[in-house]
Amino acid sequence: MTTTEDPQTAPAVDPGPLIRLTIADCAAKVLHSAVTLGVFGALADGRPADSAELARRTGTHHRMLPDFLDALVGLGMLERTEDRYRNSLLAQTYLVPDSSSYLGGFVELTNETLYGTWGRLTEALRSGEPQHLDPDKGGFVGDRHKDPAKMKRFLAGLDAYSDRMGAELARRLDWGRHSSFLDLGGARGNLAAVLVEAHPHLKATCFDLERTRPLFTEHIGGLGLADRVAFAGGDFFDDPIPPADVVVLGHILHGFHTGRRRELLGRVFEAVRPGGTVLVYDRMIDDDRSDPERLLSSLHMRLVSPDGSEYRVADCRAWLREAGFTDGTAQPLLGTHTLVTAHKEAA
Repeated sequence: MTTTEDPQTAPAVDPGPLIRLTIADCAAKVLHSAVTLGVFGALADGRPADSAELARRTGTHHRMLPDFLDALVGLGMLERTEDRYRNSLLAQTYLVPDSSSYLGGFVELTNETLYGTWGRLTEALRSGEPQHLDPDKGGFVGDRHKDPAKMKRFLAGLDAYSDRMGAELARRLDWGRHSSFLDLGGARGNLAAVLVEAHPHLKATCFDLERTRPLFTEHIGGLGLADRVAFAGGDFFDDPIPPADVVVLGHILHGFHTGRRRELLGRVFEAVRPGGTVLVYDRMIDDDRSDPERLLSSLHMRLVSPDGSEYRVADCRAWLREAGFTDGTAQPLLGTHTLVTAHKEAA
């Protein structure tokens, strides 16, 4: 017999998770504003400051600042003792400008790229069409900014993330077995720079569209690595991929549909020298499609591109086997990504 619980005596359902989800973007906006206003840089010397002093240092108005600063405390970005504030260890490590581990550029990049497009999610779900925002009105256009200054800012945001990714990849592979690597879609060469600095015997090539070359030349030249990191201009599908012992595909496959992914991996297989390795990393979807963060990343790719999406780890391994690679293994990377490593048999 089925019984219906009396609503008068049933335990109340807590709406808290729903409310927190509804206003989740408010917390992110607090962080974005703190980076833009220079709050963490103003506290970089480690000396606590009260809200009046921080108002002077950051050019902010006193009316909203106490709630703003205390919200940052609650979010784990600041610490407060009585009425004075200092950076938390997390903020001091990653959000102080000019530090080697600075991720503020990535925070600013996400602020620029996410909100305009996600604000049109309902429209996209109804139409099925990607949302191309007008670049002349500040809309996101990926790495195709007409304004060189915006292009540099976009790539600087990517550099903030690739610094960490490069450091992680530097220890995930026995690079001593290899002498060269190719970063497919390497932009201005920052990931390659991190790897060659960690392993000085390596020679690197960045393969990207020709329009990226001036930014690459400026960045790599400024790092003093022009003799160790080269640039090759071309299209992944139309031009020969330069040969290398190791080919890295980071945030590449998620931009294409499955057919193009298979085609590209076939071309990569030809480029990897016998005995070499391919490294693929993305925010891959877990095989049972239960991780909301990975699924949101996939939805973002569908929102901003006609064919892109994230993909399951098992699918990536299958495509690599189909291309001719062997021993495909997957492991977590930076807590947000998955790295799949596969090999090409020696001749």
